[in-house]
Amino acid sequence: MSTGAVTGTVTAFDRQVGLGEVQAGDGTVYPFHCIEIADGTRDIAVGTDVSFGLICKLGRYEAAGVQPA
Repeated sequence: MSTGAVTGTVTAFDRQVGLGEVQAGDGTVYPFHCIEIADGTRDIAVGTDVSFGLICKLGRYEAAGVQPA
């Protein structure tokens, strides 16, 4: 199940393992995997302002459909 669009900033991204974090405007930090980057590049720069949805995986919310805002 996913929720509506949220905005935030990419605060961490490790290209080698494909994992990152995005901080929402309310300060909440959500992890994401590179397959969730919407443009299919599997790469995004730290500091990029983004919009994303939330999806519940393994009992926690993660960013999904991450795309530049």
